[in-house]
Amino acid sequence: MKEIKSGIKMKKLKKNSRCTICKAKGEKEKAIIYLPHHRLTLCKKHFISWFEKRVEKTIKEFKMFSTNDKILVAVSGGKDSLALWNALTKLGYEADGFYINLGIDQYSIDSKELALNFAKKIGRELHILDLSKEIATIPQLKEISNRPACSACGTVKRYYMNKFAKEKGYSIIATGHNLDDEVAVLFGNTLKWDIDYLKRQYPVLKEENGFIRKVKPLCKITEKESALYSFLNNIDYIEYECPFSVGASSIEYKEFLSRLEEKHPGTKLQFYTNFLKKMYPLLNKEKEKKEELKYCKICGEPSYNEICSVCKLKQKVEKLVNTNYNINM
Repeated sequence: MKEIKSGIKMKKLKKNSRCTICKAKGEKEKAIIYLPHHRLTLCKKHFISWFEKRVEKTIKEFKMFSTNDKILVAVSGGKDSLALWNALTKLGYEADGFYINLGIDQYSIDSKELALNFAKKIGRELHILDLSKEIATIPQLKEISNRPACSACGTVKRYYMNKFAKEKGYSIIATGHNLDDEVAVLFGNTLKWDIDYLKRQYPVLKEENGFIRKVKPLCKITEKESALYSFLNNIDYIEYECPFSVGASSIEYKEFLSRLEEKHPGTKLQFYTNFLKKMYPLLNKEKEKKEELKYCKICGEPSYNEICSVCKLKQKVEKLVNTNYNINM
């Protein structure tokens, strides 16, 4: 299988390659994929099984959650979040979806429809929050705040995910960040030696001071594996990137690291897992006094300042609306 849906190329299989697992069982099922960093050739059935077992193993390895937890999956309409939601549901976890309508033109229209269709398919609830009704759309916030769109987007998404999860009684927020995402961020933070960010780059961010626990069950799954899992499970996902992501440094890092992976299979996984095993514990060995968290005097959500970032953005929106209203009067 050379490529799937959004043009993600897969490693070529040798002619008449057989599934590693089927072969061990004396069966003759042909393989559809080769995973060079795991030295595995797998058929459709065993790839799906391998993917779900790997997700389950990651959940247990990092003690992310149990079947007693109520999980809210951050759904974007993309392959990773939908693949994660599908896998968690099949593994027996109580997982609902949470979609934030960012108001990014056709991208948001398409992704919302795909998320809704998938929720119906698996019979789980999808909560939808319309950002335009809460504060403003991402294109509007970009203009108002003079911040990069991705920065404003990340801020409001984290805020509303956490706030909604608490209000609805969810104990876990699960995101679809895959190995490629994590390695690109790790690479960028290492280039800058951004110690504060490196200290926080872990698959689990524990619940504390008004924050819900956040987890990344796909952190050891590659983008290609996630895409193939979605394809084999007939999951329709949005095939194009958010228009605001064009030119992002993380995409350039991904491209560079993917070229390196092609020449040296297993580089990404080794880089990431060695960081978690060797560097992360060292960076967090000495417990520093954390900056004291306050609670926003407007909305009551945790914040390092008297007024949180989202409420400050709201104030800017309201000021602009009032100014325009007075001018029009």
